[in-house]
Amino acid sequence: MNGTAHATVGGAIGFAAANIVQADPTVTFLLVGLGTVSALVPDLDIDGKLRGKITLSHKLVRSVAQFIGLLMIIYSFFEGEDNRQYLGMGIGLAMLAISSRLKQKHMLTLTSVGVIAGGASLQEIWLILFGIYMLIASFVPHRSYTHSIIGVIFFSFITLKLEESLAIQGVHYTCLAGYISHLVTDSKFLPFNDRGIKLFLPLSSKDF
Repeated sequence: MNGTAHATVGGAIGFAAANIVQADPTVTFLLVGLGTVSALVPDLDIDGKLRGKITLSHKLVRSVAQFIGLLMIIYSFFEGEDNRQYLGMGIGLAMLAISSRLKQKHMLTLTSVGVIAGGASLQEIWLILFGIYMLIASFVPHRSYTHSIIGVIFFSFITLKLEESLAIQGVHYTCLAGYISHLVTDSKFLPFNDRGIKLFLPLSSKDF
């Protein structure tokens, strides 16, 4: 199922949850948004539109890193002394070499580090955990751990902490239901899916 369909299902879940808890318009809007986003979260493990929306362009980051690396080489060459000159030039060359290999798929990893740091700075447990989730998603294959029961449990803990932080009824169950809806609509039980999800990783790699 494509992202638009997942988002639509998640938004509908958020709207239903808002009606169940008899939320006011502001909270209703929030729950619809959270349901929509949660239904898309499992696909952070694929280099697509969702990653592109929450990460910077790798071309921009690469250009900035290369510019800084070049400046370090020039500055160290003319202003550095003894070992510092070689160290500065070496760091500059390393930045040029590493940044030249930077791809968009690496940006989620960098973004997740920023999210973890932001969560630590704000002392928000849910944000730290979500950063860890993003970090894991940046390395695992598509439709693997983010589409498994382990992924559901981890995300459930994140959203539980989010509800505690926001103190808004319905946040946890809306997000969890949105996430689960993604797994259900990606499963082989639906006739329009050619492949399923590895629900019981790492115990079993069988598609469901």
